[in-house]
Amino acid sequence: MPVMYVDWGPRGGTNLKLTWMQNFMPDRELITSVHAFCFHEGQLLMVNLNDRGWDFPGGHIEAGESPVACVCREVMEEAYVAGDSTLLGAIEVNHEENPIWNPSSPYPKVGYQVFYGMDITEFLPFDAGFESSERKLIRPEEVGIYYKGWHDLYQVIMDAAMQIQGLSIE
Repeated sequence: MPVMYVDWGPRGGTNLKLTWMQNFMPDRELITSVHAFCFHEGQLLMVNLNDRGWDFPGGHIEAGESPVACVCREVMEEAYVAGDSTLLGAIEVNHEENPIWNPSSPYPKVGYQVFYGMDITEFLPFDAGFESSERKLIRPEEVGIYYKGWHDLYQVIMDAAMQIQGLSIE
């Protein structure tokens, strides 16, 4: 299982351990967010989120919603596309070595970000009515140009999504 440490704190000082767990679905109450690597004809979908810049679609699960229903809703809201989703796995986000985590945090000490691959089957007119200002299809090897903070663990996940699509980076 690939592991890496990141500092996601706004002022630094966090020490989060991230562990990729392929084909793993955690208990619903431990999922902090869901995300999708969406592909169409070999290209990767990116969305320009109003508060974060270029990203892959995703977000938080609403009450009564399943993880796969959430990812489909988030992809529709942010990118105005629909498709067939396949579970890729989850990143375990472990705060046990994070000196600034506390029990009143909105995130559990050990939580999970769930990832799906999506084969886009339908493009709707882009309305920019939710959190994003534009969508774009790019070559997968260009993702680091758009996504600030791209790291090796995301690459492992995208490679898994591409394998499902029968794609490879040339």
